Amino acid sequence: MGAEEEGVTHHIIVIGPPASGKGTHGQRLSVDLGLDHVATGDLLRTHVAERDELGEAAEDYMSQGQLVPDELVVRMLSERLADTAGGVVLDGFPRTVAQADALADQVGLGPTLVIVLEVPEQVLVERIAGRRVCPNGHVYHVSADPSEQPGVCDIDGEPLEQRPDDTPETIRERLSVYRDQTEPLVDRYARQGLVSRVDGVGEPEDVYARVRQAVLG
Repeated sequence: MGAEEEGVTHHIIVIGPPASGKGTHGQRLSVDLGLDHVATGDLLRTHVAERDELGEAAEDYMSQGQLVPDELVVRMLSERLADTAGGVVLDGFPRTVAQADALADQVGLGPTLVIVLEVPEQVLVERIAGRRVCPNGHVYHVSADPSEQPGVCDIDGEPLEQRPDDTPETIRERLSVYRDQTEPLVDRYARQGLVSRVDGVGEPEDVYARVRQAVLG
């Protein structure tokens, strides 16, 4: 896509179902390209942890595996992007057609490329069910990427827990929501010629190599 062309501001959206690797690969891609990384999942968890107005409003939806209403997400994202000078890599937003419209109309940001990570549902369920996180956001997996001491974060010694929205029942609900509300958005971006689909199964290094190839050509 010519991500390094002079004078061109690139906004890349990374889309995929829960546990498809959006955060991991989006963060790495932002470093590679010198773009700001904006993850709405991190924004939501920060607001919830701070117990501010937006966080309290969002928490009930998150705990049930439901999408946080567009209005709340757009308000959080608008605040975050106000501090962003150049291009961005977005992961976790937009997730609906309405959010895409808000991104363009209210935030003034349109994508130059949309990366779609594709992972089978059973693989996603296994990834999410085994995920453990510390209060500071460091992520592990009980089998694929365990901490050295079970239940304790290697980095800061904080206890590891399963997120309330990582139960099997909630996982199935989140995947259903993705199919119903996010896949139509992927179809819309595809009709605009913006989508590059990437196989999200395999070792992280291999998946990221495919992501980078999709972006840089």
